[in-house]
Amino acid sequence: MDAPFSNADHVHMARAIALAKKGLYTTDPNPRVGCVIVQSNDEHGRVVGEGFHERAGEPHAEVHALNAAGDNARGATAFVTLEPCSHTGRTGPCAEALVDAGVARVVVAMVDPNPRVAGRGIERLKAAGIRVEVGLLEADARALNPGFVSRMERGTPFVRLKMAMSLDGRTAMGSGESQWITGPEARRQVQRLRARSSAILSGVESIILDDARLTVRAEQLGLDNAETVVARQPLRVIMDSTLRLPLAAACLQEPGQTLVITTEAHSDEKRQKLEAAGARIHVMPAVKAGRVSLSDMLSFLSSEYDVNEVLVETGATLAGALLDAALIDELQLFVAPTLLGGEARPLFALQGLSEMADQKRLDIQDIRAVGSDWRIIATPRAVAS
Repeated sequence: MDAPFSNADHVHMARAIALAKKGLYTTDPNPRVGCVIVQSNDEHGRVVGEGFHERAGEPHAEVHALNAAGDNARGATAFVTLEPCSHTGRTGPCAEALVDAGVARVVVAMVDPNPRVAGRGIERLKAAGIRVEVGLLEADARALNPGFVSRMERGTPFVRLKMAMSLDGRTAMGSGESQWITGPEARRQVQRLRARSSAILSGVESIILDDARLTVRAEQLGLDNAETVVARQPLRVIMDSTLRLPLAAACLQEPGQTLVITTEAHSDEKRQKLEAAGARIHVMPAVKAGRVSLSDMLSFLSSEYDVNEVLVETGATLAGALLDAALIDELQLFVAPTLLGGEARPLFALQGLSEMADQKRLDIQDIRAVGSDWRIIATPRAVAS
């Protein structure tokens, strides 16, 4: 932190973070940002304006807050969860708007990792004589935008794997039948995971077995703004090395885009038919066992489609490959109070685990009941070098 912060500062930044969360499902590919403007006319300050970024292409959080504050913004303090932008995109630079409004102090939770900003907004504010302090509730601010931060800092999306399983760690019967292991409350949570994601990733085998639509459904979200949320459907990404995706697949009939990642080991005729059915085809080189590089695929989604968060909904093979390649940032496992037996399908197909020393350890971040099921949020434990 640049400076010590008061209790009131913490309260106002916490409010800005709460406001930013209102854009959880609608800002993609932009970050979720909140802003609170406070006039320090008493010990705790009086909130004169607040706002959050609602969706890409529309005004940013600072603009909403400044519009609400009006002339009361002059001499006030602005609390912003992310460094105000300094460049002109689809909207004007927010740093300039704060300068023009005459604010005296800006408290920023975190520096913008976007190289187009990356300190320039703060520099512009300081050059205008505005007192700028950085680092208040930074960890909370970063947690708002794991995908945006990952895309800017690593060049790859944040990858979240969702799986539903029985108590004995099975995801489907031996036949592939899997609907439904978990109850409606867990499925609602999955819909919300889809809604916050830029893309949903699956393997073609899972699509063939389940004919999954991979969409966000308004009636299952349980949100007041559900219709607004579903207006932006996540990109559907299907790994299909030999183009086995059925032309009548349900995902091809849904609104939004279906992107098929494949190799050159297939006929042009099938490719043309899939494109005619509505799929986008992207060919990548086969690097191992006829399959594409998963890390290259994720980098492609980041650079070409501005994908921040990927939700993986797939079977054991692709899930295991992602885990083996250390490409999963977070696991959300929904555990149902049922047993499917030894012939049912496992959670992961993992390679080379022959000794206890080979096990893949996880760090559990949260466990809670979701209806009659349990949700475990875990992160892969880094292997000591």
